[in-house]
Amino acid sequence: MQSRLSSLPLMSRQLRWTASALLLGGSLVFFNQPAQAQGADIFKGADLALGEKMITEHKCVACHVSKVGGDGSAMYKPMGKINTAGLLRGMVEMCNTTMNLGMFPEEVSAVAAVLNRDHYKFK
Repeated sequence: MQSRLSSLPLMSRQLRWTASALLLGGSLVFFNQPAQAQGADIFKGADLALGEKMITEHKCVACHVSKVGGDGSAMYKPMGKINTAGLLRGMVEMCNTTMNLGMFPEEVSAVAAVLNRDHYKFK
């Protein structure tokens, strides 16, 4: 008798990426507990001009529009899932990893700092 799992078709590449992103996101929440206690001071000294450049260069807005429609800003209201500065930075790192953007840690922090300034406003 064949198992149910072996009779399922192989997951598409996009579905595997989505599943990986969800698992990574769950890992960030679980393993990032100390970062949750951090406030926006983790963005202190971040290069906001660099963050704006990275957002433009990597076409973040276009990607968000393709995922949520409209002007893409609905991406920044994920039903309370991003409720600390540490989780915001973790989400930007997840995009960096999932999309293979190759940003350095200071670039990830700069992007997160811009998003905090413009959308989240964590203190």
